[in-house]
Order: sequence, then structure tokens, then C-alpha cells
Amino acid sequence: MIITCSDTRTPESDASGQLIQKLLREQGHSVVSYHVVKDEPGQILFQITLGTANDAIRAIIVNGGTGISRRDSTFEAINGLLEKRLSGFGEIFRLLTYQEIGSSAIMSRATAGIVKDRVVFSIPGSENAVRLAMQKLILPELGHLVGELTK
Repeated sequence: MIITCSDTRTPESDASGQLIQKLLREQGHSVVSYHVVKDEPGQILFQITLGTANDAIRAIIVNGGTGISRRDSTFEAINGLLEKRLSGFGEIFRLLTYQEIGSSAIMSRATAGIVKDRVVFSIPGSENAVRLAMQKLILPELGHLVGELTK
């Protein structure tokens, strides 16, 4: 499942959501569900709840809303749901981001964890950040993570 959190994007203009779908499919993963929602905690939580109720969905990738502006509320919505945190994801993502763009990497609140036996990733919405997270962290471990959760 892919969720894009944005007050301005539509499915047609959501280059980051489209990139996530493309990269997942290239690696043989199925995209069961895709939504663009406003950066509102209630809308984000609603979609994640739907995703965790669907047996076909084993992973949820949320992009957007991870910064520090007043409208960025994705972290708060997701952090409260996480039953187990994968702290290393956010730490390594920020390190890789720092290597690419410098000290502004500290403003990213990318996170990941487990919700109802699903792995949930929350990443920034820029195409560069999506590409970095997907290629360096998510895709190399996605199958392993899902396998661990289905043991």
C-alpha cells in the first residue's frame, strides 16, 4: 500500500507516489492500494487502518509530511500507531541524506516500524528522498522484513 500525504498533489501529479509504485513493481512487488490524502492525521490513520485490515497488504509506504512545517503531521500520526519501532531506518536514512544534501537532513522525521504485523515506512515526499529510501533501504530489506513478520 502506498499513501501520499499532500495538500497539493493529486494522483496525476504525484511523481513520488508514481516512483514508489514503479520501483516496487520493478522488484516484483504488488501494489494493492494507492491513495493521495491531505496531510491530516485522521485521513492518514484511516488509510493505514484500512491497509492493516487487508490481508493482501504486508507493507505500507507513506510519503510526505515528514518535515517540520506546521502542516507536516505524518510523523505524529504514524508514530502513535507503531507497536515496534525500526529506529535504524530513520537514523540511516538521515545519514544517507546528510551525505547527499548536508545538515538540512536533520529536519527529516522519516520513521518506520510495525503495525498489526505490517511494516510501515514513512518517508519524505520529494522524488530524491523517495529514490534514496527505496533504493538504499526499503527495497533491499522489504522481502526480509515481510518474511520475519509472517513467521
